[in-house]
Amino acid sequence: MHSSAPATLPDASYRERLSPSLWVLVSAAVCGPMVALVLAPLDSVLGLIAGIVVGAAVVAALVLLSPVVTVSDGWLRVGRARIELAYLGDIETFTGDDARQARGPGLSPSSWHLLRGGIDGVVRVEVRDADDPVSHWVFSSRTPERVAAIIRSARG
Repeated sequence: MHSSAPATLPDASYRERLSPSLWVLVSAAVCGPMVALVLAPLDSVLGLIAGIVVGAAVVAALVLLSPVVTVSDGWLRVGRARIELAYLGDIETFTGDDARQARGPGLSPSSWHLLRGGIDGVVRVEVRDADDPVSHWVFSSRTPERVAAIIRSARG
């Protein structure tokens, strides 16, 4: 079937929540039993209910307040920061020992970064804006190659 409408590329989009690892969430959930133990001498039922509420609230807060990486509508958003894709240059991805190097000794003092423990992958994107003092964005991702591919395809 032939159509006279121009072919359009689908908008490349990506979204990833940089939530804590399972072990961090399990460790945070220990707040619940601690609250229950503190309140048990006053009232064991009150202590149990408060412990469940506090444990659930701490875990929920850790997940819901985790930063999000988004690529859509011509923008890269990492946490609360955002930059137009037009200002981005070369993209590098790292995992394993290379990611450890990029997060530590290889991290430039002039780069902006959002790094999360427990997430191995790292994406480093060059910033090509003469007015921006930041040379690179460096951020964690569980799928760094996918983020890089989406940014490249969104830039055209």
